[in-house]
Amino acid sequence: MGPEVDTPGTPAAPAAGGERTAAARTAAPARPSRVSALLRTREASIIGALVASVLAASLLVDGFASGRNAGFLVLDIAAIALIALPMTLVIITGEIDLSVASTLGLTSAVMGQLWVMGLPLETIVPLCVLLGAVLGALNGILVTVVGLPSLAVTIGTLAMYRGLAYVVLGDRAVADFPFSWTGGATSRLPGTDIPWIALLIAVLAVVFGLVLHATPVGRSLYAIGANDEATRFSGISVRWTKLWLFVVSGTVAAGAGIFWTLQYGSARADNAFGLELSVVAAVLLGGVSIFGGRGALPGVLAGVLLLGTIRNALRLADVSSDVLNIVTGLLLVISVVLPNTLARLSERRARPAPPS
Repeated sequence: MGPEVDTPGTPAAPAAGGERTAAARTAAPARPSRVSALLRTREASIIGALVASVLAASLLVDGFASGRNAGFLVLDIAAIALIALPMTLVIITGEIDLSVASTLGLTSAVMGQLWVMGLPLETIVPLCVLLGAVLGALNGILVTVVGLPSLAVTIGTLAMYRGLAYVVLGDRAVADFPFSWTGGATSRLPGTDIPWIALLIAVLAVVFGLVLHATPVGRSLYAIGANDEATRFSGISVRWTKLWLFVVSGTVAAGAGIFWTLQYGSARADNAFGLELSVVAAVLLGGVSIFGGRGALPGVLAGVLLLGTIRNALRLADVSSDVLNIVTGLLLVISVVLPNTLARLSERRARPAPPS
C-alpha cells in the first residue's frame, strides 16, 4: 500500500500524534486573543489615558516633570487614594459612602479639640481612628439593619458629621501641633522626593487588592453587587459584609483625616470639604460600575493618578479652583455616562439583523 497523497480540496488524515499537533495549532491563537482582550478593558484605557496625560503635561507645563512636583502630587492625592481603596469595595457591592469627607472633617475637628484639652497625640490618634469606625458603623447599621438606601443615608450623615465638626471646633483652627508630627507627615523617603505616605498607600493597595481579587471575600463582594438576593441564598451574610465595609470605610477616612490635619498643620471643621466628589470620580473613572458587581483596584489607582495629574497640571498652569471643580465634575459625569453608552452600543451591534 503506497503512501497517502493529499489531493486539493481534500483534508489529509492526521498521522500518529496528529491530534496533538492539530490541537496545538488550534490553541496557538489563544495567547494573542487574551492580550487583545486585556488591552480592550476599561483599566487598560485608563492606564493609557494616564500615560498620555503625564507625557502631555511634561511637555506642555513647566515644572510638572520635576521630582519636587512629583512629591507634591503624591501629597495632593494621598487622602483621595486612601479613601478610594475601601470606597472601591463599597461601590462594587452596589452601595456608596458619601460621608467620607465629612468623617475626615469631624476627625480633624475632634483631633484639634482633644489637643486643646491637653491630650497627647499618642492618645488622640487611636481615639480618632476609633471615632471613624463608629461613624462608619452608624452608616452600616442604617443601611443593613434599618434597610435604608446607602445614597440617602450617607447624604444625611455627610451633613450631620460636618455639622458635628462645627459643633466640636466651631470656626477655630488649631495649628500648634508639634513639628515632629507635622514634619513627619510630609517627610520624604530617603534619597527621593517621594513622601513616605506613598509607601503606606502602596502597602494598603496590595492588601485591598489581594482581598478583592485573590480571596473568597472578594468574590463574594462581586456576587453581592451583581445580585445580593442570590448571594444571600448561597449562604453569604450580605448584611454583615456590607456593615464591615462601612466600618472599614469610616476607619480609613478617619486615618486620612489624621494625615490631612498633620500634613497641613491645621485642624479645622471644614477640612476636605467636597473631597467625596473627587473620591467617587476617581473610583468610577477607574472602571468601577456605579451599579456594582464590576471593577478592579488597578484601574482605580490609575483613576486616582489620572485625576491628580490633571488637577496638578492645571494648578501649575494657574487655572482657578473653580475650573478644577468643573473638571472633576465633568470627569465624574463622563465616567458614568461613557460606560453605559458603550454598553448600549455593544448590545445594539450584537442584536441579529431584522429579516429583509
